[in-house]
This record gives sequence, C-alpha cells and structure tokens, in this order.
Amino acid sequence: QIRRGGRGSPLISLRELERRNSSVTRDAPQSPERPRQRPAMLLQPIPIATARRGTIEASFPVRRPRRVPAPIRAGSTPISVSASAPSRPAKPAACTADELHHAPVDGAGWRLALWRYRPPLNAPVRNHPLMLLSGVGTNAVGFDLSPGASFARHMSNQGFDTWIVEVRGAGLSMREYDSSDASASVSFEDISGGPLDKQNTFEAASLQNSGGYASDYDDLGIVALDEPPLLTELSNFFDRISKLMEEAVFNGNFHDITQKVSVLSEMVESSTIIGPVREESLRLLKNFQDQLDTWERFVATQMDLTSEYNWDFDHYLEEDIPAAVEYIRQHSKTKDGKLLAIGHSMGGILLYAMLSRSGFEGVPSNLAAIVTLASSVDYTTSNSSLKLLLPLVHPAQALNVPAVPLGTLLAAAYPWASSPPYLFSWLNPQISAQDMMHPELLSKLVFNNFCTVPAKVVLQLTTAFRDGGLCNRNGTFSYKDHLRECQTPVLALAGNKDLICPPEAVHETVKLIPKHKVKYRVFGKPHGPHYAHYDLVGGRLAVNEVYPCIIEFLSRHDRL
Repeated sequence: QIRRGGRGSPLISLRELERRNSSVTRDAPQSPERPRQRPAMLLQPIPIATARRGTIEASFPVRRPRRVPAPIRAGSTPISVSASAPSRPAKPAACTADELHHAPVDGAGWRLALWRYRPPLNAPVRNHPLMLLSGVGTNAVGFDLSPGASFARHMSNQGFDTWIVEVRGAGLSMREYDSSDASASVSFEDISGGPLDKQNTFEAASLQNSGGYASDYDDLGIVALDEPPLLTELSNFFDRISKLMEEAVFNGNFHDITQKVSVLSEMVESSTIIGPVREESLRLLKNFQDQLDTWERFVATQMDLTSEYNWDFDHYLEEDIPAAVEYIRQHSKTKDGKLLAIGHSMGGILLYAMLSRSGFEGVPSNLAAIVTLASSVDYTTSNSSLKLLLPLVHPAQALNVPAVPLGTLLAAAYPWASSPPYLFSWLNPQISAQDMMHPELLSKLVFNNFCTVPAKVVLQLTTAFRDGGLCNRNGTFSYKDHLRECQTPVLALAGNKDLICPPEAVHETVKLIPKHKVKYRVFGKPHGPHYAHYDLVGGRLAVNEVYPCIIEFLSRHDRL
C-alpha cells in the first residue's frame, strides 16, 4: 500500500516524477482511483538529471558540464588503449591537439608522438603542412600552453595543417615495446614529458579523465596535471625554505637564517633561533637529510639508465626528424612533397643542420621554407648564459651521469625564483622577460614543458660554443660550413633580451646563408617591451607582433 504523499515509502519521488512528466500526461483521461495509477509511472522514462540526483549518484559520478569531449578524429592513427577499458581511446588529457599520432622510427625502437592541429573549414587553403620543433629537453606543451596562448592552434587557424613533433624521450613518444605492453600505458616523465622510466609511468586510463574527456580548465585554460612524488618533495622543500626566509626578513634576522640554511648542520647547535622558527629549522634539517637520501637513490637509478638515454643530437637529425617528415608528408598528401617548418631553440638548430646536410650532399631540401626562433649553430661570439655551464660538462664528468633531469631541477628551483627572497631571481629572465607572460602560464611552462635530457645530447650541443660551431658526434662535420649552399628561404627571429641565444648568436648563423635566401629580425625595443628566449613563442605580445611576421613569410613561400 502507498500512503498519501509517499511519506516513509521508497516511492517518495513519484510525486516529483509525476510533476516533471505532467506535460505528457496532463490531458490524459484520469481514473477515479489515482493511487492505483501511480505505480504505473514506474514504467515511464526517468529523466537522466533526476536519476543522477538519486541513489545512482554514489556509484556513477556526474560529469561536470565544463568537460567537453576531446576531439579524436576518425582519421587519426590508432594509439594504445588501456587493458582495463578497451573501448576508451587513450588520448591523454595532456594532449590538447585535435589528433595524436605516433610515427615509427625504423630500427630505433621508438614511436614519435605527433600532435596534429587541423585547420578549421573557414581557414585559408594552404599547400604545405607545417612542422613545429621545440627546444632541447622540451615537449609539445610549449607550443600549446592554453586555449588562449597556443602557437600551434594559432597557426592551424591560419590554415596550416600543423604538426608538433616530440623527438624520442620527450612527451608522449614511446618505445616500440611499450605499445604492445599488456597494460598499454602512456608514459610521462616527472612533469609530463620525459623518457619512459617504468617507475614514472602513469596508466593511460588515469590520464584520460573518464573515457577520453579533457580535464577541467581553469580560467586561463590550464590543465592541472599530477605531480610525481619526487617533484612534490623537492618543491615543498624549496617552498618551506623560501617561506622561512621570508619570515626571517620580516623579523630582521635574515642573516642568521640564510647562514643556517646554507650550513644546515649548524641549525641543531644554534641557539639564536627560538620558538617556531627553530622548530621549523630542525624540520628542514631532517627534510634536507631525507632529500639527500632521495637524490642518492635517484642518482643510483640514473646510473642504471645509461642504455635508456643512449642517444645524441645526431639521432634526432638523422633518424627522428626524417621519420616525422615522411609521416607528415604521407598523411598531409602535399603536392610537391615539401613541408614548412618552424623550430624554436634546438628545433631551429635541427632545421639549420638539415639545410647544411642538404647543401653538403647536393640534394634539394624537402623543406619549402623554415622559420627559426632563437636558434644558432655558432655561439662563440655571443655572451650566452649557457657558457657558464661549459665547465660542468667535461666529457669525463658528464658521461658518468647518462641524463640530466632538467624538468625536475627547474620545477624544484622555480619557487626560489618566484617567491621571496628570490634567491634564484636569475632563472625567470632566462625563459621570459618581465611582464611578458602571465605568472600562471609561466608556471605551467616550467612545470610541464621540460624533460630529462641525455648527457650525450648536451655534450654535442656544447660544440656550438667552441671554434667551428656545432659539429656531428665525431667532430668531422661542422653544420655551419655548408649553410652557404642553402637554397631554402629562411626567416631567423631573435629576442632583444634573450640571454640564452642572444641576437648576436642568431646573426652569426644568419650571415652564413646567402642574403637573398634569409630574412633576419630582432623583436623588442630598447626601453621595452623586451623579448627573452621563450617570448617569441608564447609572450603576451607575440600574437600581435611575432605571429603576423611568421604568417606573412610562410604564406609567401607556400605557393607551388
């Protein structure tokens, strides 16, 4: 029996369901015995919204309206699928492209991740696809930071079929054996973009946020990514020291604190710090000791990874980029088989090296035109800040550590650069000039764009700082020597406050190319705004100042 109003009955929601369906049943003839008809409404369709508010909600969480399906096109190359959810496409939320492809590198055992951005239907029609190459130790994120700050998306909106190439060991690139692994996992390094360390692997299913749906964006369109334990520990450690120092400045005993942080062993014996500050100092000491243990284990792990990081710059040049170019040519179906290309930092160096090789071999390049951003094959005459690192990369020393965890180191140091007392204040200007990037975007860049770099790559790139410029691995071929034979149009751009690749370094390479084939420009004004190393790609003024220059150049050389 159903009591009036359903009080105490499991059918308490029937009155509400009847009201919601009243638009359907309002004109239906009613029987005098209404209570007997109420159970029949159980056969009516229950609105989804009502069902989600019921008891089902505990088992099946409601998907938030802000989430939109990640666009995975039918034409894209199939990629790995989680064994636990075989019907779920394994395009992780970290990939914000329209499509995610993987190009095999013959004989190398790698499948390179290619992020594809298709032009909208109303965009201008272009004749050549566009390939984007990022800097050393970076992934695709730098070209697509957020919906409102995306170099790749901007280029695709201009009609270019845009592809970001992630070389081996970067981002979503994977080894061949990983694709056949039973777990079918997509690998990420400490901050979404490094070599495939089994201990730093996240299941593809856990990165997809419920069946291929993209993660929620914040107000800037930034995807929140999980931090690995090591990065979290290091970041917390630096953050606690920074806060302690900030308090020390406020209390006027900054000298005492800085001395004790630099010589942590004295903290225990010191009596000049009392109360909560002393307790925090003691905790920091233990934390530091724990960090030493962590780093000792980390370095020990690195020692076992020599075979995992056994590649150099020439592997990128001779194996990865040709494989990516051929894959893009096949899928974009260019009429003349050529590509347009843009390279930032090491990406531009790779493009220069490709042109030099073509000149040396006397064969036409498969590049219709290139744009280099903050790139050079000869830094000898410049005051690049990277010269300060040269004493640290002596071959006998560097080869003892097979890889440099660039991403982890930058992320751990970032709080020191962005919080009082700004002990690493020199770090941010290496990346972006003052006020050229929103702090949240700069933070995302630091925490998500950098990877682990093989020592062999670093060692070969350091030849660009020595007489003769960048050389091959054997030192028998200088990549600057044959740029004079370049027949491909080149646009070389520099930032006036680029500390890593200063304008004079860019010009050192530009002057090697025939004048009728190269165009050179420096962005930034004497009294500001200024452009640092990354600002040519993602600075707040780039969309209005740099991008039009690039688009005009590419459009001119896109003709068949």
